[in-house]
Amino acid sequence: MSAALESHGPPEEAGRNRAHDFERLRPLLFSIAYRILGSVDDAEDAVQETWLRYVISETEPASVQAYLSTVVTRVAIDVLRSARVRREAYVGEWFPEPLLEDPYDDPERSAELADSVSMTALLMLERLSPLERAVFVLRDVFAFEFAEVAAAVGRSEAACRQLAVRARRHMNEGRPRFEADRRERTELAGRFFDALRGGDVAALREVLAADVQAIGDGGGKAPVFGRPIAGADNVARVFASIVPAFLAIGGTIEVRDVNGQPGAVFHDRDGKVINTLSLSIYDGRVQTIRAVVNPDKLRHMGPVADAWTVARDTQRARRAAD
Repeated sequence: MSAALESHGPPEEAGRNRAHDFERLRPLLFSIAYRILGSVDDAEDAVQETWLRYVISETEPASVQAYLSTVVTRVAIDVLRSARVRREAYVGEWFPEPLLEDPYDDPERSAELADSVSMTALLMLERLSPLERAVFVLRDVFAFEFAEVAAAVGRSEAACRQLAVRARRHMNEGRPRFEADRRERTELAGRFFDALRGGDVAALREVLAADVQAIGDGGGKAPVFGRPIAGADNVARVFASIVPAFLAIGGTIEVRDVNGQPGAVFHDRDGKVINTLSLSIYDGRVQTIRAVVNPDKLRHMGPVADAWTVARDTQRARRAAD
């Protein structure tokens, strides 16, 4: 008789127990996979593959959480290695798929969890090797013991400690010096979106850093800025001219956190998703505005609009207003 049956009784009962254990840990597994992969769809696929491996396993692990965390980490590392080849051929800027809600919650590590899912942090993680990335996520974000990390990535504890040191060094090199607290970010974002809706160039300039950049990820499948828009004057003027025209054709702006940071989801007149906008706020100003417009990265959020049509109608509204 297998260890699974010995521990859990008849096959039906064992299956129910496994399903219960898996669903309980699903938020953690998704959150690990998303931070390693930067993709909602790929993370969900990694979690599903983890379930399939668990359900056909003939033995019951001593620790279900350790076993499932190991499996999802190894699956994610394999996926990341192949994904990096695809990203090298990506058209234009590549951003992670936007995440509106992180399903995993740990009050004792809320700060680390929120910071690690931001667009800035995920883009810094792109600098790491797949193993460094996995070790950093497991150790520094989710506080796994080094023995657990070593088992998950298939390396010795000593090797994992070295990987962690290298990963932290790379991450710290890219961190901004003056990070805003949550209340300050929320207040500044509110001013930004109020100015955006009103097309108020002067008010926008007040909340933008002098060297602010607005960058779009369309993947060659949706209209974005031809190149990053740089400088407070340029960004303020472009956004103040586009957004009121977009609102005039029935578009809406849903202000909400995107990847744990202030942002918004833009919808067309039918409520379909056009793009997300996320703000990186440091030193009391908006430093970077990132727009994800690639429809492939938005489908997990609901029906996606035809961004080309929305852009054309917005341009017509701008010309009519001039």
